[in-house]
Amino acid sequence: MNQLLLIVTIAGQRVALQAAAVESVVALDTLIPVPRAAPHVAGLSALRSRVLTVIDCMRSLDLGATECADGIREAAVVELDGHHYALLVDLVEDVVEATSDPAPVRAAMGKGWERVSHGMVETEQGPLLLIDVAALVSGAEARAA
Repeated sequence: MNQLLLIVTIAGQRVALQAAAVESVVALDTLIPVPRAAPHVAGLSALRSRVLTVIDCMRSLDLGATECADGIREAAVVELDGHHYALLVDLVEDVVEATSDPAPVRAAMGKGWERVSHGMVETEQGPLLLIDVAALVSGAEARAA
């Protein structure tokens, strides 16, 4: 497969994002709440003179909320349809190479994880769940629609 993956931790789980979808990894220190936004939208932040919509990955997965009151949070910045999003993650680890194509997951993961899963990929660091960034950005509400 030879695809590069960014390993991140979300809700305590090590997962992979396609590295080609990630523009940068940043530390966000300012988060401006957005009234009436979808529950998984944590707020807005700025990065190099552009506005980022900040996505709370835990809320997008229906796993609770990320604690943002303690200051700096790590995020992976992605662009979808001309809009920039910062995906709040617990930890950004490393970039690795996938050694297999995504395979179906043969275990119950929970509705949130199932909604955003592209499948399991093998890496030198073991199998990882490959996350669909667009599904993560759309949030749990998209599932109901």
